[in-house]
Order: sequence, then structure tokens, then C-alpha cells
Amino acid sequence: MEQRVSLITLGVVDVRRARAFYERLGWQGQEVEETVFFQAGGIAFVLWGRDKLARDCGIMDGPAGGFSGVALAHNVRSEAEVDDVVAMAERAGATVTRPPAKTFYGGYAGVFTDVDGHAWEIAYNPGFPLAADGSITVPDFPAG
Repeated sequence: MEQRVSLITLGVVDVRRARAFYERLGWQGQEVEETVFFQAGGIAFVLWGRDKLARDCGIMDGPAGGFSGVALAHNVRSEAEVDDVVAMAERAGATVTRPPAKTFYGGYAGVFTDVDGHAWEIAYNPGFPLAADGSITVPDFPAG
């Protein structure tokens, strides 16, 4: 298996409501058969009905809203951009679960959950500089 992620699919309670939330953040998607696809750099970010996604994965769905054990991250180029994105998300209907603040790793980050409870960390991390296209490269960490 190649070391690559091609799509990230979020199971959502209401596809229209979730799409509207992400569009309020400035994203542009297209809907095909009750599934919304957003081009997100070199991957696709997908919204699909939670019940359909669980069934497709062969997993019994439990109650929505609890922590799923997954957090998505969006790295930005400055602390001010963290503040701006978190504020924009809150205006769009997100719940800020950790206001932007300095981090233990020398960066600056805040966290919000979208309308279906999916956690998003918005981070400025000087150790993971962004390329012009927004991509990051994992640095070589010292052994130890």
C-alpha cells in the first residue's frame, strides 16, 4: 500500500446542512447522488450521510456527537490566520472547543467542531512550514 490518503469522508447527519456549513467557510463543492465532493489540495474531502457511510463500512452506527477519536487539521501561515479561520468557523455555525492559544510545541492553534461534531484543529506550526500550494512536508525529526 502506498503512503497516501486519497479521500477523507465525513459521515454527516444532514448533507445539505453540512455542505452549507463548509460553503460558509468559503469551500466550493459539487453534489452527486447525495454526496458532496470538495477538492482539497491533492485529496478529496467528502460529505456523505452518516447512516450510509456506516453501512458502507459494515459498521453499526452509534449516537452522533461524541468524540470519534479523529481530528482533522488545517495548517495556516500565521497566528492571525488561526484567529481569522476560527472566528469565521464560529460565524458559520461551528462550536469553538479550544480557543486559539500558544501550544506546547511552539505554535498557535484553536479547535472547533463542525455542525456534526467533527473536530478541526486550525494551527500555525513553524516546524511545518507551508509550501505556496498549502502542502506540508513532515520534517525529519531527531532520533531519540
